[in-house]
Amino acid sequence: MAEALLHARAHTLALFDCAAAAGLDAAIRVPQLRSLNPPLWELGRTAWFAEWFVLREAASSHPADAEANALLSKGDDWFDANTVPHGARWNLDLPGAGALKTYCHEVLDRVLDRLSRCGGSDAELYPYRLALAHEDMQGEAMLSALQTLGLAVPPGVARDEPSWPQQSEIGFPGGTLQMGSADDGGFVFDNELQAHACRVAPFRMDAALVSNAQFADFVEDGGYQRRQFWSAAGNAWLMRQERSAPCYWQREGGGGSGRVWRTMRFGHLCTLAGPEPVRHISLYEAQAYCAWAERRLPTEAEWEYAALSGHAAFSWGQLWEWTSTPFEAYPGFQPGPWREYSAPHFAASQVLRGASFATPSRLGSAKFRNFQLPGTDHVFAGLRTCAW
Repeated sequence: MAEALLHARAHTLALFDCAAAAGLDAAIRVPQLRSLNPPLWELGRTAWFAEWFVLREAASSHPADAEANALLSKGDDWFDANTVPHGARWNLDLPGAGALKTYCHEVLDRVLDRLSRCGGSDAELYPYRLALAHEDMQGEAMLSALQTLGLAVPPGVARDEPSWPQQSEIGFPGGTLQMGSADDGGFVFDNELQAHACRVAPFRMDAALVSNAQFADFVEDGGYQRRQFWSAAGNAWLMRQERSAPCYWQREGGGGSGRVWRTMRFGHLCTLAGPEPVRHISLYEAQAYCAWAERRLPTEAEWEYAALSGHAAFSWGQLWEWTSTPFEAYPGFQPGPWREYSAPHFAASQVLRGASFATPSRLGSAKFRNFQLPGTDHVFAGLRTCAW
């Protein structure tokens, strides 16, 4: 646990330094976008979260539930996401980068000291595991922000895939799936509880994610102009975006076979690799592609069934994958200590499964439920399809 916490904090600081090197550590220098937080606020929030749940022994994220005083006199006023709306984070009188890095180091030192005296039971380790999971997720969000801002990242920061599996289809017989996680004292997020039986009918699913080349066929066939492939909500989203290809795609060259697709990757323009899974796809784009291909997105139950099947050809973990399932509570849901993690997002968001190259392997799980609004395209998300 100590090693993981040290690794996560080093990763956070490395990503922050990428933004700081570009002069973006000051909140006012960052565009006010729904997909971003100011890097300086993100840095402070990450350390504050660990302080809140570990050092201050907060029973929950409710503002009244922390027992000890904050290390920063205005820390709660700055970094409590419950009381600081997203738009207000650009207008806070935050300390400078040096002062917040010192705060980060002090919090981590105290967390590690307390961990060295921890008894090691699941109950005692829960706040450390929660703080680690939060920092791992914030790290992926910061990496996504660097992509949005067009900034470079140091080599080795993201876990890239050197090759991609061949396209094929797998038939699954279906059956009863024990979906979700048992409440056995270990760490899981509240939206994964409770384990419950779910019947899955036989289905066929792609062994690999939809590739750039496959999605380019949809684009070249007028997929973004043929509105019959788009839902009503998807059409409305498309009109607002004025888009004719995925986010970051650019067409270069002449007509016919002379035209190639290029994309922006962390500030660098590169040629799209055809076999690579398509990324930065919204749910609406994923649904439209499926309609064009006469396929469908898997349900989250089908995805979990396939991921747990042990089938050697089923590959996952390159990108988050959209499912056809709205993000809803499992039966018997109860909010966890991080009370606003799941419940406010039920119904409005859609479930993604898997992991991405930017997800630390310790966070990846076949039962982990990511969730995003349908129009989200800044995360490292793609899709795979199922037969009807």
